[in-house]
Amino acid sequence: MPLTLAFARERADGECRTALVPETAKKFAALGARLRMEQSAGAQSHFLDSDYSSVDFVPGLPEAYAGAGLILRVAPPSLEEIAAMPEGSVLIGLLKPFESRERLAALNARRITAFPLELLPRISRAQSMDALSSQGACSGYQCGLIAAARCTKFFPMLTTAAGTIRPARVLVIGAGVAGLQAIATCKRLGAMVEAYDVRAAAREQIESLGAKFVDTGVSADGAGGYARELTAEEKAAQAEKLAKAVALADVVIATAAIPGKRAPVIITNDMVGRMKYGAIIVDMAAESGGNCALTQPGEHVVANDVNIHGPLNLPSRMPTHASELYAKNLFNFLSPWIKDGELAIDWADEVVAGTLLCRDGATVHAAVKQILGDA
Repeated sequence: MPLTLAFARERADGECRTALVPETAKKFAALGARLRMEQSAGAQSHFLDSDYSSVDFVPGLPEAYAGAGLILRVAPPSLEEIAAMPEGSVLIGLLKPFESRERLAALNARRITAFPLELLPRISRAQSMDALSSQGACSGYQCGLIAAARCTKFFPMLTTAAGTIRPARVLVIGAGVAGLQAIATCKRLGAMVEAYDVRAAAREQIESLGAKFVDTGVSADGAGGYARELTAEEKAAQAEKLAKAVALADVVIATAAIPGKRAPVIITNDMVGRMKYGAIIVDMAAESGGNCALTQPGEHVVANDVNIHGPLNLPSRMPTHASELYAKNLFNFLSPWIKDGELAIDWADEVVAGTLLCRDGATVHAAVKQILGDA
């Protein structure tokens, strides 16, 4: 019997993305898989049911999940959604594996094999599957647009009959995929852009986009392409030199994050106090606590007349392209293991082993076990 892939409407507040788009539906069907989708599950991403071919539509989540061998989704499932999943099924998505011990226990109780794409190894072969990067690009782009829309100044230099307007000055903190996209977006809009990252390798990437690198003399290159956490002494040295760049900026976009941990506080209360009146901070790291000490996740706060924005789930603000990118990541991760319509996972494969969270009722990912325990 062919493998059944199930897709339900995302029910998390503010989530407008979908895990299946018409293009990937055709590709999965070509591999021999059966596709079952809840009615209107793609509507919030602006995909109509009529856009999909080779998909069986059902009225609700229970009908979508019933008897499914593999469930693909965007946001982590609620406990009620986990209860509707067939025992022993396979789940793939952005599952926030470090966030909830209760959710992990529920997955193990139903012996669900779970692959959170956040755990994907940072290797060349996995780049096409890297959902954090694809969705980070969406987030960085959105941060640039939010900053430009809220800034009290023009981003580009303008020459007018009344005189010349100088370009806005933007500082981007963090030069991962999101930060680089924020840099590129602000440069396209004409701003004067500086950027900072604790990884020495980021300097070349920042300068290749036409931005100026802010050198604080502190490097934090870590394993797997991520930044390591800085020591107290390194944080102090970083803050001293970074504070000047923050004070000169009209806009600060902060994107620094450490997987499985609270976002590092880089912009202190004192730094905010030294910023220009009317300056803006867009804190992309708000979901994991924020890079600014005053950030309130999901809120807009004002301190010293500095506007601090803590937006959440930025990719969902552009759900059509975000869903297309994410659905391709899912297909690239899963398609090698679908043979003649059946699921044939190579458990020894480096990508599979590195992404696997739990299987046969037990948590197997070492980093998650260390943080959450043996849920």
